[in-house]
Amino acid sequence: MPHDLSLISTLAAAFGTALVLGFVAARLGMPPLVGYLVAGILIGPATPGFVGDLHLSHQLAEIGVMLLMFGVGLHFSISELWSVRRIALPGALVQIAVASLMGAATALFWGWPPVAAVIFGLSLSVASTVVLLRALEARGVLGSLDGRIAVGWLIVEDLAMVLVLVLLPALGGLLDADMHLEAGGSVWSEMLLTSLKVAAFVVLMLVVGKRLLPRLLWWVASTGSRELFTLAVIACAVGIAFGAAELFEVSFALGAFFAGAMMRESPLGHRAASESLPLRDAFSVLFFVSVGMLFDPAVIVTEPGKLAAVVAIIMVGKTLAAMLLVLAFRYPLSTALTVGASLAQIGEFSFILAGLGVSLGFLMPEAQSLIMAGALVSIALNSLLFAAIEPVRSWVSERSHLARRLERSDDPLAALPMSVDQSQLTGQVVLIGYGRVGRRISEALDARGIPYVVVEQNRQLVEELRATEVPSVVGDAADPLVLVQAHVARAGILIVATPDIVKVRKIIEIARLLNPPLEIMVRTHSEEEAELLRREGLQGVFMGEHELARGMIRYLLARIAAPASRSASDGIDD
Repeated sequence: MPHDLSLISTLAAAFGTALVLGFVAARLGMPPLVGYLVAGILIGPATPGFVGDLHLSHQLAEIGVMLLMFGVGLHFSISELWSVRRIALPGALVQIAVASLMGAATALFWGWPPVAAVIFGLSLSVASTVVLLRALEARGVLGSLDGRIAVGWLIVEDLAMVLVLVLLPALGGLLDADMHLEAGGSVWSEMLLTSLKVAAFVVLMLVVGKRLLPRLLWWVASTGSRELFTLAVIACAVGIAFGAAELFEVSFALGAFFAGAMMRESPLGHRAASESLPLRDAFSVLFFVSVGMLFDPAVIVTEPGKLAAVVAIIMVGKTLAAMLLVLAFRYPLSTALTVGASLAQIGEFSFILAGLGVSLGFLMPEAQSLIMAGALVSIALNSLLFAAIEPVRSWVSERSHLARRLERSDDPLAALPMSVDQSQLTGQVVLIGYGRVGRRISEALDARGIPYVVVEQNRQLVEELRATEVPSVVGDAADPLVLVQAHVARAGILIVATPDIVKVRKIIEIARLLNPPLEIMVRTHSEEEAELLRREGLQGVFMGEHELARGMIRYLLARIAAPASRSASDGIDD
Protein backbone atom coordinates (compact mmCIF):
# COMPACT_ATOMS: atom_id res chain seq x y z
CA MET A 1 0.00 0.00 0.00
CA PRO A 2 1.28 3.53 -0.78
CA HIS A 3 0.15 4.81 2.60
CA ASP A 4 -0.03 3.40 6.12
CA LEU A 5 -3.69 2.48 6.58
CA SER A 6 -3.36 0.68 9.89
CA LEU A 7 -5.72 3.14 11.63
CA ILE A 8 -8.43 2.72 8.99
CA SER A 9 -8.06 -1.06 8.86
CA THR A 10 -8.18 -1.33 12.66
CA LEU A 11 -11.28 0.88 12.87
CA ALA A 12 -13.01 -0.98 10.05
CA ALA A 13 -12.30 -4.37 11.59
CA ALA A 14 -13.25 -3.21 15.09
CA PHE A 15 -16.55 -1.57 14.14
CA GLY A 16 -17.56 -4.23 11.61
CA THR A 17 -16.84 -7.20 13.87
CA ALA A 18 -18.36 -5.44 16.89
CA LEU A 19 -21.54 -4.71 14.91
CA VAL A 20 -22.01 -8.34 13.86
CA LEU A 21 -21.21 -9.88 17.24
CA GLY A 22 -23.04 -7.18 19.17
CA PHE A 23 -26.15 -7.96 17.11
CA VAL A 24 -25.74 -11.69 17.77
CA ALA A 25 -25.37 -11.06 21.51
CA ALA A 26 -28.50 -8.88 21.56
CA ARG A 27 -30.50 -11.52 19.70
CA LEU A 28 -29.38 -14.08 22.28
CA GLY A 29 -30.71 -11.86 25.08
CA MET A 30 -27.28 -10.74 26.28
CA PRO A 31 -25.89 -7.19 26.47
CA PRO A 32 -24.16 -6.15 23.20
CA LEU A 33 -21.10 -5.47 25.36
CA VAL A 34 -20.41 -9.22 25.31
CA GLY A 35 -20.24 -9.09 21.51
CA TYR A 36 -17.83 -6.15 21.57
CA LEU A 37 -15.46 -8.01 23.89
CA VAL A 38 -15.58 -11.15 21.72
CA ALA A 39 -14.96 -8.98 18.65
CA GLY A 40 -11.76 -7.73 20.27
CA ILE A 41 -10.68 -11.30 20.96
CA LEU A 42 -11.20 -12.24 17.31
CA ILE A 43 -9.12 -9.36 15.92
CA GLY A 44 -6.51 -9.60 18.68
CA PRO A 45 -3.10 -11.31 18.52
CA ALA A 46 -4.28 -14.36 20.49
CA THR A 47 -6.47 -15.63 17.62
CA PRO A 48 -5.57 -16.42 13.99
CA GLY A 49 -6.47 -14.17 11.08
CA PHE A 50 -6.50 -10.38 10.94
CA VAL A 51 -4.72 -8.67 13.85
CA GLY A 52 -5.50 -5.04 14.66
CA ASP A 53 -2.85 -2.50 15.56
CA LEU A 54 -2.47 -2.84 19.33
CA HIS A 55 -0.67 0.49 19.72
CA LEU A 56 -3.44 2.36 17.94
CA SER A 57 -6.12 0.44 19.80
CA HIS A 58 -4.57 1.51 23.12
CA GLN A 59 -4.82 5.18 22.16
CA LEU A 60 -8.38 4.75 20.91
CA ALA A 61 -9.18 2.99 24.17
CA GLU A 62 -7.85 6.01 26.08
CA ILE A 63 -10.29 8.22 24.20
CA GLY A 64 -12.98 5.69 25.00
CA VAL A 65 -12.08 5.90 28.70
CA MET A 66 -12.30 9.69 28.57
CA LEU A 67 -15.73 9.66 26.97
CA LEU A 68 -17.00 6.86 29.21
CA MET A 69 -16.00 8.78 32.31
CA PHE A 70 -17.35 11.99 30.80
CA GLY A 71 -20.71 10.22 30.42
CA VAL A 72 -20.55 9.02 34.03
CA GLY A 73 -19.99 12.63 35.11
CA LEU A 74 -22.87 13.90 32.97
CA HIS A 75 -25.22 11.44 34.68
CA PHE A 76 -23.80 11.96 38.17
CA SER A 77 -26.59 13.41 40.28
CA ILE A 78 -25.75 14.56 43.78
CA SER A 79 -29.47 14.84 44.57
CA GLU A 80 -30.16 11.24 43.54
CA LEU A 81 -27.18 9.99 45.50
CA TRP A 82 -28.19 12.10 48.50
CA SER A 83 -31.72 10.62 48.52
CA VAL A 84 -30.31 7.10 49.09
CA ARG A 85 -27.08 8.06 50.88
CA ARG A 86 -27.83 6.17 54.08
CA ILE A 87 -27.81 2.84 52.31
CA ALA A 88 -25.76 3.50 49.15
CA LEU A 89 -22.73 5.11 50.80
CA PRO A 90 -22.02 2.63 53.64
CA GLY A 91 -23.34 -0.31 51.61
CA ALA A 92 -21.09 0.34 48.61
CA LEU A 93 -17.98 0.98 50.69
CA VAL A 94 -18.48 -2.16 52.82
CA GLN A 95 -19.25 -4.24 49.73
CA ILE A 96 -16.09 -2.97 47.98
CA ALA A 97 -14.07 -3.90 51.06
CA VAL A 98 -15.61 -7.38 51.32
CA ALA A 99 -15.25 -8.18 47.61
CA SER A 100 -11.69 -6.79 47.52
CA LEU A 101 -10.74 -8.94 50.51
CA MET A 102 -12.20 -12.04 48.86
CA GLY A 103 -10.33 -11.35 45.62
CA ALA A 104 -7.07 -10.41 47.34
CA ALA A 105 -7.17 -13.44 49.66
CA THR A 106 -7.76 -15.74 46.69
CA ALA A 107 -4.85 -14.19 44.76
CA LEU A 108 -2.54 -14.47 47.77
CA PHE A 109 -3.55 -18.15 48.06
CA TRP A 110 -2.40 -18.54 44.44
CA GLY A 111 0.97 -17.05 45.41
CA TRP A 112 0.60 -13.65 43.76
CA PRO A 113 2.45 -10.59 45.13
CA PRO A 114 0.47 -8.42 47.59
CA VAL A 115 0.19 -5.42 45.25
CA ALA A 116 -1.16 -7.63 42.44
CA ALA A 117 -3.59 -9.27 44.87
CA VAL A 118 -4.98 -5.90 46.02
CA ILE A 119 -5.44 -4.60 42.46
CA PHE A 120 -7.03 -7.91 41.46
CA GLY A 121 -9.47 -7.74 44.40
CA LEU A 122 -10.42 -4.13 43.63
CA SER A 123 -11.02 -5.03 39.98
CA LEU A 124 -13.53 -7.69 41.03
CA SER A 125 -15.31 -5.39 43.49
CA VAL A 126 -16.80 -2.82 41.10
CA ALA A 127 -19.72 -3.47 38.75
CA SER A 128 -20.35 -1.98 35.31
CA THR A 129 -22.54 1.12 35.34
CA VAL A 130 -23.21 0.68 31.60
CA VAL A 131 -24.55 -2.85 32.07
CA LEU A 132 -26.59 -1.85 35.12
CA LEU A 133 -28.30 1.16 33.53
CA ARG A 134 -29.26 -0.78 30.43
CA ALA A 135 -30.56 -3.71 32.50
CA LEU A 136 -32.71 -1.41 34.68
CA GLU A 137 -34.00 0.53 31.66
CA ALA A 138 -34.93 -2.71 29.86
CA ARG A 139 -37.06 -3.74 32.86
CA GLY A 140 -38.59 -0.30 33.40
CA VAL A 141 -37.37 -0.01 37.00
CA LEU A 142 -34.70 2.68 36.60
CA GLY A 143 -36.87 5.30 38.32
CA SER A 144 -38.12 2.99 41.08
CA LEU A 145 -36.68 2.99 44.60
CA ASP A 146 -34.83 -0.27 43.89
CA GLY A 147 -33.38 1.25 40.75
CA ARG A 148 -32.34 4.47 42.51
CA ILE A 149 -30.61 2.52 45.28
CA ALA A 150 -28.75 0.36 42.75
CA VAL A 151 -27.67 3.41 40.72
CA GLY A 152 -26.63 5.32 43.87
CA TRP A 153 -24.65 2.28 45.00
CA LEU A 154 -22.85 2.16 41.63
CA ILE A 155 -22.15 5.91 41.75
CA VAL A 156 -20.37 5.46 45.09
CA GLU A 157 -18.41 2.55 43.61
CA ASP A 158 -17.44 4.66 40.59
CA LEU A 159 -16.28 7.54 42.78
CA ALA A 160 -14.22 5.14 44.91
CA MET A 161 -12.60 3.67 41.79
CA VAL A 162 -11.80 7.13 40.42
CA LEU A 163 -9.91 7.78 43.66
CA VAL A 164 -8.14 4.42 43.38
CA LEU A 165 -7.06 5.19 39.80
CA VAL A 166 -5.60 8.51 40.91
CA LEU A 167 -3.67 7.06 43.86
CA LEU A 168 -2.77 3.64 42.36
CA PRO A 169 0.79 4.51 41.25
CA ALA A 170 1.71 5.69 44.75
CA LEU A 171 -0.33 2.98 46.51
CA GLY A 172 1.24 0.33 44.33
CA GLY A 173 4.70 1.44 45.39
CA LEU A 174 3.67 1.38 49.02
CA LEU A 175 2.28 -2.15 48.72
CA ASP A 176 5.22 -3.50 46.71
CA ALA A 177 6.91 -6.04 48.95
CA ASP A 178 10.16 -5.74 46.98
CA MET A 179 10.72 -2.09 47.94
CA HIS A 180 13.47 -1.20 50.36
CA LEU A 181 12.35 0.08 53.72
CA GLU A 182 14.26 3.32 53.33
CA ALA A 183 12.15 4.14 50.28
CA GLY A 184 9.00 4.26 52.39
CA GLY A 185 9.35 7.96 53.09
CA SER A 186 9.53 8.84 49.40
CA VAL A 187 6.37 6.77 48.72
CA TRP A 188 4.43 8.63 51.38
CA SER A 189 5.69 11.96 50.08
CA GLU A 190 4.66 10.91 46.57
CA MET A 191 1.18 10.02 47.83
CA LEU A 192 0.95 13.38 49.57
CA LEU A 193 2.06 15.20 46.43
CA THR A 194 -0.44 13.26 44.31
CA SER A 195 -3.24 14.04 46.76
CA LEU A 196 -2.34 17.75 46.68
CA LYS A 197 -2.39 17.79 42.88
CA VAL A 198 -5.75 16.06 42.81
CA ALA A 199 -7.11 18.50 45.40
CA ALA A 200 -5.84 21.45 43.36
CA PHE A 201 -7.51 20.12 40.22
CA VAL A 202 -10.80 19.45 42.04
CA VAL A 203 -10.81 22.94 43.57
CA LEU A 204 -10.07 24.49 40.17
CA MET A 205 -12.96 22.59 38.59
CA LEU A 206 -15.38 23.42 41.42
CA VAL A 207 -14.45 27.10 41.51
CA VAL A 208 -13.71 27.89 37.85
CA GLY A 209 -15.10 24.97 35.84
CA LYS A 210 -18.51 25.01 37.55
CA ARG A 211 -18.98 28.62 36.41
CA LEU A 212 -17.12 28.58 33.10
CA LEU A 213 -18.36 25.36 31.46
CA PRO A 214 -22.12 26.12 31.75
CA ARG A 215 -21.51 29.62 30.36
CA LEU A 216 -19.43 28.21 27.51
CA LEU A 217 -22.26 25.84 26.57
CA TRP A 218 -24.73 28.69 26.65
CA TRP A 219 -22.55 30.92 24.42
CA VAL A 220 -22.07 28.14 21.86
CA ALA A 221 -25.76 27.16 21.94
CA SER A 222 -26.72 30.80 21.20
CA THR A 223 -25.12 30.43 17.74
CA GLY A 224 -27.85 27.94 16.81
CA SER A 225 -25.27 25.54 15.36
CA ARG A 226 -25.80 21.96 16.44
CA GLU A 227 -22.37 20.80 15.22
CA LEU A 228 -20.63 23.60 17.13
CA PHE A 229 -22.48 22.59 20.30
CA THR A 230 -21.47 18.94 19.89
CA LEU A 231 -17.90 20.00 19.15
CA ALA A 232 -17.82 22.18 22.29
CA VAL A 233 -18.99 19.25 24.43
CA ILE A 234 -16.42 16.81 23.05
CA ALA A 235 -13.63 19.41 23.09
CA CYS A 236 -14.32 20.11 26.77
CA ALA A 237 -14.32 16.40 27.64
CA VAL A 238 -11.08 15.51 25.83
CA GLY A 239 -9.37 18.85 26.46
CA ILE A 240 -9.97 18.89 30.21
CA ALA A 241 -8.98 15.21 30.53
CA PHE A 242 -5.73 15.85 28.64
CA GLY A 243 -5.03 19.09 30.52
CA ALA A 244 -5.63 17.38 33.86
CA ALA A 245 -3.11 14.68 32.95
CA GLU A 246 -0.49 17.12 31.67
CA LEU A 247 -0.78 19.92 34.22
CA PHE A 248 -1.85 18.07 37.38
CA GLU A 249 -0.60 14.57 36.52
CA VAL A 250 -3.99 13.03 37.36
CA SER A 251 -5.66 10.37 35.27
CA PHE A 252 -7.63 11.01 32.09
CA ALA A 253 -10.55 9.35 33.86
CA LEU A 254 -10.70 11.92 36.68
CA GLY A 255 -10.38 14.89 34.32
CA ALA A 256 -13.15 13.63 32.04
CA PHE A 257 -15.39 12.76 35.00
CA PHE A 258 -15.18 16.27 36.44
CA ALA A 259 -15.73 17.79 33.00
CA GLY A 260 -19.01 15.89 32.76
CA ALA A 261 -20.02 16.58 36.35
CA MET A 262 -19.46 20.33 35.97
CA MET A 263 -21.20 20.42 32.59
CA ARG A 264 -24.22 18.81 34.21
CA GLU A 265 -24.62 22.00 36.26
CA SER A 266 -25.63 23.81 33.07
CA PRO A 267 -29.32 24.02 32.08
CA LEU A 268 -28.06 22.56 28.80
CA GLY A 269 -26.56 19.54 30.55
CA HIS A 270 -29.25 17.16 29.26
CA ARG A 271 -28.69 18.40 25.72
CA ALA A 272 -24.93 17.94 26.13
CA ALA A 273 -25.54 14.34 27.21
CA SER A 274 -27.84 13.57 24.27
CA GLU A 275 -25.72 15.36 21.64
CA SER A 276 -22.51 13.60 22.70
CA LEU A 277 -24.13 10.18 23.12
CA PRO A 278 -23.42 8.81 19.58
CA LEU A 279 -19.72 9.66 19.77
CA ARG A 280 -19.49 8.36 23.35
CA ASP A 281 -21.15 5.11 22.29
CA ALA A 282 -18.82 4.71 19.30
CA PHE A 283 -15.64 5.17 21.34
CA SER A 284 -16.94 3.04 24.18
CA VAL A 285 -17.31 0.24 21.61
CA LEU A 286 -13.66 0.78 20.64
CA PHE A 287 -12.70 0.67 24.32
CA PHE A 288 -14.35 -2.72 24.86
CA VAL A 289 -12.94 -4.06 21.58
CA SER A 290 -9.42 -2.96 22.59
CA VAL A 291 -9.87 -4.67 25.97
CA GLY A 292 -10.88 -7.85 24.16
CA MET A 293 -7.73 -7.63 22.03
CA LEU A 294 -5.63 -7.97 25.20
CA PHE A 295 -7.47 -11.12 26.32
CA ASP A 296 -5.80 -14.50 25.97
CA PRO A 297 -8.54 -17.15 25.55
CA ALA A 298 -6.05 -19.84 26.55
CA VAL A 299 -6.62 -18.93 30.20
CA ILE A 300 -10.05 -20.61 29.99
CA VAL A 301 -8.37 -23.94 29.21
CA THR A 302 -5.19 -23.58 31.24
CA GLU A 303 -6.73 -22.08 34.39
CA PRO A 304 -10.34 -23.32 34.69
CA GLY A 305 -10.13 -23.51 38.50
CA LYS A 306 -8.98 -19.90 38.82
CA LEU A 307 -11.66 -18.75 36.40
CA ALA A 308 -14.33 -20.58 38.41
CA ALA A 309 -13.08 -18.85 41.57
CA VAL A 310 -13.23 -15.44 39.88
CA VAL A 311 -16.79 -16.01 38.65
CA ALA A 312 -17.82 -17.25 42.11
CA ILE A 313 -16.45 -14.09 43.76
CA ILE A 314 -18.25 -11.85 41.25
CA MET A 315 -21.59 -13.61 41.04
CA VAL A 316 -21.92 -15.30 44.44
CA GLY A 317 -19.68 -13.69 47.04
CA LYS A 318 -20.22 -10.08 46.01
CA THR A 319 -23.95 -10.61 45.44
CA LEU A 320 -24.56 -12.25 48.82
CA ALA A 321 -22.56 -9.53 50.61
CA ALA A 322 -24.66 -6.80 48.96
CA MET A 323 -27.95 -8.57 49.70
CA LEU A 324 -27.11 -9.06 53.36
CA LEU A 325 -26.13 -5.40 53.66
CA VAL A 326 -29.43 -4.25 52.11
CA LEU A 327 -31.45 -6.54 54.38
CA ALA A 328 -29.45 -5.30 57.37
CA PHE A 329 -30.74 -1.81 56.54
CA ARG A 330 -34.26 -3.33 56.73
CA TYR A 331 -35.12 -2.84 53.06
CA PRO A 332 -37.44 -5.36 51.37
CA LEU A 333 -36.22 -8.62 49.90
CA SER A 334 -36.99 -7.34 46.38
CA THR A 335 -34.59 -4.43 46.92
CA ALA A 336 -31.89 -6.78 48.17
CA LEU A 337 -32.33 -9.05 45.15
CA THR A 338 -32.26 -6.10 42.72
CA VAL A 339 -29.08 -4.64 44.21
CA GLY A 340 -27.50 -8.10 44.37
CA ALA A 341 -28.26 -8.80 40.70
CA SER A 342 -27.01 -5.34 39.75
CA LEU A 343 -23.60 -6.01 41.30
CA ALA A 344 -23.19 -9.57 39.98
CA GLN A 345 -20.98 -8.46 37.08
CA ILE A 346 -17.87 -6.41 36.38
CA GLY A 347 -17.10 -4.08 33.49
CA GLU A 348 -15.40 -0.91 32.37
CA PHE A 349 -13.76 0.17 35.65
CA SER A 350 -12.39 -3.33 36.16
CA PHE A 351 -10.77 -3.16 32.72
CA ILE A 352 -9.39 0.34 33.30
CA LEU A 353 -7.96 -0.65 36.68
CA ALA A 354 -6.46 -3.89 35.38
CA GLY A 355 -4.98 -2.11 32.36
CA LEU A 356 -3.38 0.54 34.57
CA GLY A 357 -2.02 -2.16 36.87
CA VAL A 358 -0.42 -4.00 33.93
CA SER A 359 1.04 -0.79 32.47
CA LEU A 360 2.61 0.09 35.85
CA GLY A 361 4.07 -3.41 36.16
CA PHE A 362 2.03 -4.27 39.27
CA LEU A 363 -0.34 -6.81 37.65
CA MET A 364 0.43 -9.83 35.48
CA PRO A 365 -1.21 -10.33 32.06
CA GLU A 366 -2.68 -13.59 33.43
CA ALA A 367 -4.64 -11.60 36.01
CA GLN A 368 -5.95 -9.27 33.33
CA SER A 369 -7.12 -12.24 31.26
CA LEU A 370 -8.87 -13.75 34.29
CA ILE A 371 -10.65 -10.42 34.94
CA MET A 372 -11.67 -10.29 31.27
CA ALA A 373 -12.99 -13.87 31.34
CA GLY A 374 -14.89 -13.18 34.57
CA ALA A 375 -16.45 -10.10 32.99
CA LEU A 376 -17.55 -12.02 29.90
CA VAL A 377 -19.21 -14.77 31.94
CA SER A 378 -20.84 -12.46 34.51
CA ILE A 379 -22.20 -9.96 31.95
CA ALA A 380 -23.55 -12.78 29.79
CA LEU A 381 -25.42 -14.31 32.76
CA ASN A 382 -26.51 -11.03 34.36
CA SER A 383 -29.79 -10.80 32.44
CA LEU A 384 -30.73 -14.26 33.75
CA LEU A 385 -30.23 -13.04 37.32
CA PHE A 386 -32.51 -10.06 36.74
CA ALA A 387 -35.16 -12.32 35.22
CA ALA A 388 -34.99 -14.54 38.31
CA ILE A 389 -35.59 -11.73 40.83
CA GLU A 390 -39.37 -11.94 41.03
CA PRO A 391 -39.61 -15.79 40.96
CA VAL A 392 -36.94 -16.03 43.67
CA ARG A 393 -38.62 -13.35 45.80
CA SER A 394 -41.98 -15.11 45.58
CA TRP A 395 -40.48 -18.54 46.27
CA VAL A 396 -38.45 -17.36 49.28
CA SER A 397 -41.28 -15.26 50.74
CA GLU A 398 -43.73 -18.15 50.51
CA ARG A 399 -41.42 -20.69 52.12
CA SER A 400 -39.29 -18.68 54.54
CA HIS A 401 -40.74 -17.18 57.68
CA LEU A 402 -37.34 -15.57 58.29
CA ALA A 403 -37.52 -13.70 54.96
CA ARG A 404 -40.92 -12.26 55.89
CA ARG A 405 -39.64 -11.29 59.34
CA LEU A 406 -36.60 -9.56 57.84
CA GLU A 407 -38.89 -7.39 55.75
CA ARG A 408 -41.42 -6.36 58.35
CA SER A 409 -41.08 -7.71 61.88
CA ASP A 410 -40.37 -5.26 64.68
CA ASP A 411 -39.88 -2.45 62.16
CA PRO A 412 -40.83 0.85 63.82
CA LEU A 413 -41.48 2.41 60.42
CA ALA A 414 -43.77 -0.37 59.18
CA ALA A 415 -46.84 0.99 61.00
CA LEU A 416 -48.17 4.39 61.92
CA PRO A 417 -46.79 5.73 65.22
CA MET A 418 -49.04 5.78 68.26
CA SER A 419 -48.95 9.59 68.28
CA VAL A 420 -51.10 9.74 65.13
CA ASP A 421 -54.67 10.86 65.85
CA GLN A 422 -56.71 7.85 64.73
CA SER A 423 -59.90 9.95 64.63
CA GLN A 424 -58.49 11.85 61.62
CA LEU A 425 -57.96 8.65 59.68
CA THR A 426 -61.46 8.43 58.25
CA GLY A 427 -61.92 9.68 54.72
CA GLN A 428 -58.24 10.64 54.58
CA VAL A 429 -56.04 10.63 51.48
CA VAL A 430 -53.53 7.81 51.11
CA LEU A 431 -50.58 9.03 49.03
CA ILE A 432 -48.34 6.32 47.59
CA GLY A 433 -44.93 7.59 46.57
CA TYR A 434 -43.13 10.69 47.80
CA GLY A 435 -41.07 11.60 44.75
CA ARG A 436 -41.33 14.77 42.70
CA VAL A 437 -45.06 14.30 42.05
CA GLY A 438 -45.98 13.02 45.51
CA ARG A 439 -44.08 15.83 47.23
CA ARG A 440 -46.07 18.51 45.39
CA ILE A 441 -49.36 16.77 46.16
CA SER A 442 -48.49 16.59 49.86
CA GLU A 443 -47.64 20.32 49.90
CA ALA A 444 -51.07 21.10 48.42
CA LEU A 445 -52.79 18.88 50.98
CA ASP A 446 -50.86 20.53 53.83
CA ALA A 447 -51.81 23.99 52.60
CA ARG A 448 -55.51 23.05 52.74
CA GLY A 449 -55.36 21.14 56.00
CA ILE A 450 -56.46 17.85 54.40
CA PRO A 451 -55.33 14.78 56.41
CA TYR A 452 -53.27 12.19 54.54
CA VAL A 453 -50.95 9.21 55.02
CA VAL A 454 -47.81 8.67 52.93
CA VAL A 455 -46.68 5.20 51.84
CA GLU A 456 -43.03 5.22 50.71
CA GLN A 457 -40.34 2.55 50.26
CA ASN A 458 -37.44 4.88 51.02
CA ARG A 459 -36.84 4.54 54.76
CA GLN A 460 -34.88 7.78 54.90
CA LEU A 461 -37.80 9.75 53.46
CA VAL A 462 -40.21 8.15 55.94
CA GLU A 463 -37.94 9.12 58.83
CA GLU A 464 -37.79 12.71 57.55
CA LEU A 465 -41.58 12.83 57.13
CA ARG A 466 -42.17 11.55 60.65
CA ALA A 467 -39.76 14.15 61.98
CA THR A 468 -42.15 16.78 60.58
CA GLU A 469 -45.14 14.87 62.04
CA VAL A 470 -46.45 13.64 58.68
CA PRO A 471 -48.19 10.22 59.13
CA SER A 472 -46.23 7.77 56.99
CA VAL A 473 -45.36 4.10 56.70
CA VAL A 474 -42.50 2.35 54.96
CA GLY A 475 -43.05 -0.54 52.57
CA ASP A 476 -44.17 -1.70 49.16
CA ALA A 477 -47.79 -0.64 48.57
CA ALA A 478 -48.29 -3.80 46.51
CA ASP A 479 -48.11 -5.66 49.85
CA PRO A 480 -51.64 -5.82 51.38
CA LEU A 481 -50.26 -5.43 54.91
CA VAL A 482 -48.70 -2.07 53.98
CA LEU A 483 -52.04 -0.71 52.75
CA VAL A 484 -53.72 -2.01 55.89
CA GLN A 485 -51.16 -0.13 58.03
CA ALA A 486 -51.94 3.03 56.02
CA HIS A 487 -55.64 2.58 56.92
CA VAL A 488 -56.71 2.41 53.27
CA ALA A 489 -59.91 0.63 54.38
CA ARG A 490 -61.08 3.92 55.93
CA ALA A 491 -59.62 6.25 53.29
CA GLY A 492 -61.61 8.46 50.95
CA ILE A 493 -59.08 8.82 48.14
CA LEU A 494 -56.04 6.81 47.08
CA ILE A 495 -53.38 8.64 45.02
CA VAL A 496 -50.76 6.44 43.35
CA ALA A 497 -47.86 8.72 42.45
CA THR A 498 -45.46 5.94 41.45
CA PRO A 499 -44.84 5.23 37.73
CA ASP A 500 -44.48 1.43 37.98
CA ILE A 501 -47.51 0.23 35.97
CA VAL A 502 -47.14 -3.41 37.10
CA LYS A 503 -47.30 -2.48 40.78
CA VAL A 504 -50.00 0.14 40.13
CA ARG A 505 -52.45 -2.49 38.90
CA LYS A 506 -51.72 -4.72 41.89
CA ILE A 507 -52.14 -1.78 44.30
CA ILE A 508 -55.50 -0.90 42.73
CA GLU A 509 -56.67 -4.51 43.02
CA ILE A 510 -55.74 -4.73 46.71
CA ALA A 511 -57.18 -1.29 47.53
CA ARG A 512 -60.52 -2.11 45.90
CA LEU A 513 -60.67 -5.36 47.83
CA LEU A 514 -60.08 -3.54 51.12
CA ASN A 515 -62.26 -0.52 50.28
CA PRO A 516 -64.62 -1.04 47.28
CA PRO A 517 -66.01 2.55 47.08
CA LEU A 518 -62.50 4.10 47.32
CA GLU A 519 -61.77 6.77 44.71
CA ILE A 520 -58.42 6.17 43.03
CA MET A 521 -56.10 8.55 41.16
CA VAL A 522 -53.01 7.30 39.30
CA ARG A 523 -50.25 8.68 37.09
CA THR A 524 -49.05 7.04 33.90
CA HIS A 525 -46.47 7.63 31.18
CA SER A 526 -48.11 6.28 28.02
CA GLU A 527 -51.39 6.28 26.13
CA GLU A 528 -51.50 2.48 26.21
CA GLU A 529 -51.21 2.33 30.00
CA ALA A 530 -53.82 5.07 30.43
CA GLU A 531 -56.27 3.30 28.13
CA LEU A 532 -55.70 -0.02 29.91
CA LEU A 533 -56.44 1.55 33.31
CA ARG A 534 -59.58 3.29 32.02
CA ARG A 535 -60.88 -0.01 30.65
CA GLU A 536 -60.60 -1.38 34.17
CA GLY A 537 -63.01 1.30 35.36
CA LEU A 538 -60.51 3.87 36.61
CA GLN A 539 -61.43 7.49 35.87
CA GLY A 540 -58.68 9.43 37.67
CA VAL A 541 -55.85 8.65 35.22
CA PHE A 542 -53.34 11.43 34.63
CA MET A 543 -50.66 11.41 31.95
CA GLY A 544 -47.75 13.83 32.17
CA GLU A 545 -47.85 15.02 28.54
CA HIS A 546 -51.61 15.60 28.66
CA GLU A 547 -51.41 17.68 31.84
CA LEU A 548 -48.49 19.68 30.44
CA ALA A 549 -50.44 20.40 27.25
CA ARG A 550 -53.51 21.47 29.25
CA GLY A 551 -51.43 23.84 31.37
CA MET A 552 -49.81 25.39 28.29
CA ILE A 553 -53.19 25.76 26.58
CA ARG A 554 -54.67 27.48 29.64
CA TYR A 555 -51.74 29.88 29.75
CA LEU A 556 -51.99 30.50 25.99
CA LEU A 557 -55.72 31.27 26.10
CA ALA A 558 -55.22 33.54 29.11
CA ARG A 559 -52.52 35.49 27.27
CA ILE A 560 -54.71 35.79 24.16
CA ALA A 561 -57.70 36.89 26.20
CA ALA A 562 -55.71 39.52 28.15
CA PRO A 563 -55.00 41.89 25.18
CA ALA A 564 -58.58 41.49 23.97
CA SER A 565 -59.97 42.50 27.37
CA ARG A 566 -57.60 45.49 27.50
CA SER A 567 -58.69 46.58 24.01
CA ALA A 568 -62.35 46.34 25.01
CA SER A 569 -61.77 48.45 28.12
CA ASP A 570 -59.86 50.98 26.04
CA GLY A 571 -62.82 51.26 23.68
CA ILE A 572 -65.18 51.93 26.60
CA ASP A 573 -62.88 54.65 27.90
CA ASP A 574 -62.95 56.31 24.50
